[in-house]
Amino acid sequence: MKKAWKEFKEFAIKGNAVDLAVGVIIGAAFGGIINSLVKDVIMPPVSLLMGGLDFSNKFLVLRAAKDGSIAFNTPTDAAKAGAVTWNYGNFITLIINFLIVAGAVFLLIRAMNRWKQPKHAEPVTKDCPACA
Repeated sequence: MKKAWKEFKEFAIKGNAVDLAVGVIIGAAFGGIINSLVKDVIMPPVSLLMGGLDFSNKFLVLRAAKDGSIAFNTPTDAAKAGAVTWNYGNFITLIINFLIVAGAVFLLIRAMNRWKQPKHAEPVTKDCPACA
């Protein structure tokens, strides 16, 4: 049992496990920021440019509600009435969200890689006396 505990401590304290835990925590916080960026900053101007279009509430009714109605304002209203819907607008919003996250991560990694690269000094050149 002591050997297993020792192995577990070595695993948990190793840099990889700690780095992974930190990455997951920061990733969760970063996800909230990106969701707000998409929902609160990017989508309102896009919606304005597209005449008030809000992707998150775009859906198709695949099966009418129990009372036969097919006209609903939101997918939530349709679901409450018992209709079956295809919520493609939410999918479009998630794709936009993913593209923004991927772009942000790319820019972050790119910047980190540039900081890590060693600065190369200019090569020192001399005139060769035999070549002149």
